[in-house]
Amino acid sequence: MIKYAASSLMVRLLLHLPRAPPTYRPLLLPLHPARLRAAASASFPLAAMSTTAQAVADEKRAVRSEVRRALKALSPDQRASEDLAIQSNILNSSWFKASKRLCAYISCAQLREVDTSKILAEVLSQNSEHDGQAKDIYVPRVEDKNRNMRMFKITTMDDLVKNSMNILEPSPLDASGNAREDVLSASSPIDLFLLPGQAFDRTGRRLGRGGGYYDTFLMRYQELAKENGWSQPLLGERGTGPRVQPGENCNCQSRLR
Repeated sequence: MIKYAASSLMVRLLLHLPRAPPTYRPLLLPLHPARLRAAASASFPLAAMSTTAQAVADEKRAVRSEVRRALKALSPDQRASEDLAIQSNILNSSWFKASKRLCAYISCAQLREVDTSKILAEVLSQNSEHDGQAKDIYVPRVEDKNRNMRMFKITTMDDLVKNSMNILEPSPLDASGNAREDVLSASSPIDLFLLPGQAFDRTGRRLGRGGGYYDTFLMRYQELAKENGWSQPLLGERGTGPRVQPGENCNCQSRLR
């Protein structure tokens, strides 16, 4: 079964960015408020924890700025070539082929996200051909400004509409007016999450854009999986490459984004 593993969809080649300072890797770990409060009460004065949290926030801002500059410097041809290589690696991987239900983001060119159009097209094409390789695919829809995001099942690219930021999202209702299936209400588990990120370190830890939407959604899904006794989905955990079983590594290269 697909267990915790690495997904290198979202990372641009490390060679294109300067090496991060020694403090970079641990500072990419998510800092959830509950964990900060627990740590503060256990062994650190609250003032010290506040100072640490501020230092982490400052470091994240610096890394985001550095990555934005590096991405902007990449030529369109270079980005297109890397995007194609990454998508091909994913589509040809054993862990992707083994997945039956997945969540994937819809890439936004303005944000210079790794393109996912080939992956979406391949999955939806397989579904329409009914060749035995069909997969259920869910894509994100931002609900509000309070980190609330949902993942809805789609069956065609026509299920998507542009939001106020010109990003494609699924409408909550299908063409017949019926509610789309929501991942958090589904009766079966997800095998694979393909997530965006602004940067990843060499162990696959993710730095987002600061909105917290994906972190919040993943926590909710992981709690749901635990409650139902489901295996947790394949996630970006290490930069050494995806695997389906422990020790079975894929040769996909990591790249910082």
